[in-house]
Amino acid sequence: MLSLLTIVFFSQQSTLAPELVVASYYTVASSSTLTASGETMVDQAYTCAMRDGVFGEYYRVTAENGRSVIVRLNDRGPYIEGRDIDLSAAAMRALDPSMEKGLLNVAIEPVDESEIAPLF
Repeated sequence: MLSLLTIVFFSQQSTLAPELVVASYYTVASSSTLTASGETMVDQAYTCAMRDGVFGEYYRVTAENGRSVIVRLNDRGPYIEGRDIDLSAAAMRALDPSMEKGLLNVAIEPVDESEIAPLF
């Protein structure tokens, strides 16, 4: 019976890799200094803009190169078709130090605030 439960449990687990989406970045110079949440845009902060989600929620963004960063949602966007998340300059630089392309394929997953509290 236990082995049957184990098979059922593991068969419910997703074996698919996270979906990759396109990330871009934006800066104070390329946008407004005020975000949609009412915060001041800070290029050195680890923040992001997405079309959906609750302001203040955290997300782990992982690039194809294996680097990841945790960002806080404080703005709306991106407004260019084919892009799914805008990262602050600091967050993009953490994922791609050269920032050569300006676009990265990334996976995005929500992070519970209790998981990151020890980081601050």
